[in-house]
Amino acid sequence: MDFKTATALRRLRLVSVPEAVSFPLLLVCSVLKRTTDFNGVPVMGTVHGILFIFYVIFWLDARKRAGWSNRTAAIYLALAIPPFGGFFAERKLKREAEASVIAARARREGVVNA
Repeated sequence: MDFKTATALRRLRLVSVPEAVSFPLLLVCSVLKRTTDFNGVPVMGTVHGILFIFYVIFWLDARKRAGWSNRTAAIYLALAIPPFGGFFAERKLKREAEASVIAARARREGVVNA
């Protein structure tokens, strides 16, 4: 894996967790808006929207650089939609990055799979 691909995957990993937390917080703010005088929806909605936009931008970059299949790319995009889905995306991206690093080291050292 080259440096730019690793960086793209890392950026996607770093934004996936805050994005995963922001959506349930937005839902809590929505409930509180309807049941109390507290209205955090405008602030939390903006934060969640910005994080989601960053997720999509980083997803597009990671897809291009990592050469994901349509199925893999769709899975990573779909994981941004359900609450806490970003945690699963972060774990999958971490495993993918580790596997790529191991494969790159094996290629560099001349180890071939039997």
